[in-house]
Amino acid sequence: MDRNLLGYKGVRPVFLAVGFLTLVQSLSILLLAASLAEVISALFAGKPLKEQWGTALLFLLAFLVRHACGLLMSSISYRFAEKTGSAMRREMMDRLFRLGPRMAGDQGTGTLVTLVLEGVTKFRTYLELIIPRMVSMAVTPVLLLFYVCTQDRMSGIILTLTMPILIVFMILIGMTARKQMDRQLESYRTLSNHFVDSLRGLETLKFLGRSKGHSEAIAEVSDRYRSATMRTLRVAFLSSFALDFFTMLSVASVAVSLGLRLVNGEMTLVTGLTILILAPEYFLPVRLVGADFHATLDGKEAGEAMKSIIDREPVKAVALERGEPTSSIALAGDEAQPEGRFRKNDVGYASAGKLDGNSPGGGSSEAISGGGASVLPESTFAWNGSSTLSLQGVGVRYEEGGSSSLEEINLQFTGTGKIGIIGESGAGKSTLIDVLAGFLHPGAGSITVNGCKVSSLTDDAWRRQTSYIPQKPYIFSGTLADNVRFYYPEASQEAVTRAVAAAGLSPLAASLPGGLDEMIGGGGRSLSGGQEQRVALARALLSNRPIMLLDEPTAHLDIETEYELKETMLPLFEGKLVFLATHRLHWMADMDQIIVMKQGRVAEMGTHQELLERKGIYYELVEAQLEGIH
Repeated sequence: MDRNLLGYKGVRPVFLAVGFLTLVQSLSILLLAASLAEVISALFAGKPLKEQWGTALLFLLAFLVRHACGLLMSSISYRFAEKTGSAMRREMMDRLFRLGPRMAGDQGTGTLVTLVLEGVTKFRTYLELIIPRMVSMAVTPVLLLFYVCTQDRMSGIILTLTMPILIVFMILIGMTARKQMDRQLESYRTLSNHFVDSLRGLETLKFLGRSKGHSEAIAEVSDRYRSATMRTLRVAFLSSFALDFFTMLSVASVAVSLGLRLVNGEMTLVTGLTILILAPEYFLPVRLVGADFHATLDGKEAGEAMKSIIDREPVKAVALERGEPTSSIALAGDEAQPEGRFRKNDVGYASAGKLDGNSPGGGSSEAISGGGASVLPESTFAWNGSSTLSLQGVGVRYEEGGSSSLEEINLQFTGTGKIGIIGESGAGKSTLIDVLAGFLHPGAGSITVNGCKVSSLTDDAWRRQTSYIPQKPYIFSGTLADNVRFYYPEASQEAVTRAVAAAGLSPLAASLPGGLDEMIGGGGRSLSGGQEQRVALARALLSNRPIMLLDEPTAHLDIETEYELKETMLPLFEGKLVFLATHRLHWMADMDQIIVMKQGRVAEMGTHQELLERKGIYYELVEAQLEGIH
């Protein structure tokens, strides 16, 4: 049984109801066996059938009660499984959104999709079967054994001795089956991720002429999954046979003992028949648990996997202290700026000294211990033209003892403007975007928002201020309008039309037979990479959030499409605070300020022209990429 089973909401009343019905069902089995044995014994003794109608009706009543209880237990378990499965899916999706895109990257999109779709179905089956099976195994054998012992002590001893042997055998088989199931599940996850990655990269494979060769890799992964599945099925079939075989031997031993004593006249026929009818019923709950073990193991594993994601609480942002924004000083290696503040187009930058008490494990010590921490009000993260955001000594390290992805990041932003984040692959651009988007809690340093020092930006109030456009936005199976409404589901059709027009999607919408109501994504019309990015841009515009974060938004596009998209995007950045992380340097000439990252640190800051004149790292990047920007 899953260790989390008793922790699900509403499970205790379900166990009580199923337990009561199981008790009634067990009593009906006793009544059924006793009345049937009495009728058969009377007929064997030569009594007329018409005198047995009362006992036969009692048998029929017990038979109907038994199966009615079974149906009620199944119905109760089914409703609970449906409700809990749906709740688990909602909670998991909510948690995935809160944990951010890095979680999907770590787990694998194929694994998460499989877990949300097929895993929930298997989990429902597990709950539907495991609750009545476990309660029945705990109640019915005990009650039947007690009754058998009152009727015949020898039969009770035989049943008592054979049950533990059967249970031990089930445990041994279950351990073997679990190993095989783990291997099968791992193969299935690999196949799922491989399949999703293959679909995403199909255009690239076709362009490079490797699509046919890639089929061999798909065949190899599929064959490994087939082999793992066959091994699991082999164990399942053998365990079912062995379980039935040992159960049959146990019942046969009881029958032989009863037969010998009946022949010797040491037992009445009614007692012998009653015990013989009850012996298979005594082992039936254990057999059903064994038979359903393989059917529910997948669901149990899926439930544990979903629960581990749901219980993975993101480190919450807490207030460290309240006061005026930290005074700024010039960034080391930067040219001297007036009053330590670097400001253009209402965007400011500065550096702050490292705070005392920073904990490399997960934020400031105040945040972890709770000392001085307080609940953050909604207004803390409200962003407008006079708002300020300051990063002070921020650092991120994914593995203890490993190298830092970000180290000693000291930045300040004010109001609106376009900020470019540039650097080589692995320089920390995406990690910085994740911190700014509230997807990642820094392991060191602190952040000041509107004069309030906080441990991180991982707060729902901050996320409601931001819209995030990834490198490859996801297009859902739905209408074009529904895809644009992703951040703002209640948006009117007129608002969607304006966002579509602003994002340059009007020609696409006009070319579709259904217009904005045309189905796109899976099962609908496929979109090009540029069109997908325009959909993501329309989503951000419709939400009308003041902060936009773009992580390599054009990395997978050809240069012509990128320049077309650039002409659309730049005017839409006005009046917003925009963070654009990219390795395409031609964007930088249009940025108000540029942050140059190198090995997790801020190497340079300034405008495009200032950085070129400085002839530092940025100048070297431009020369290396031969962008020809002057």
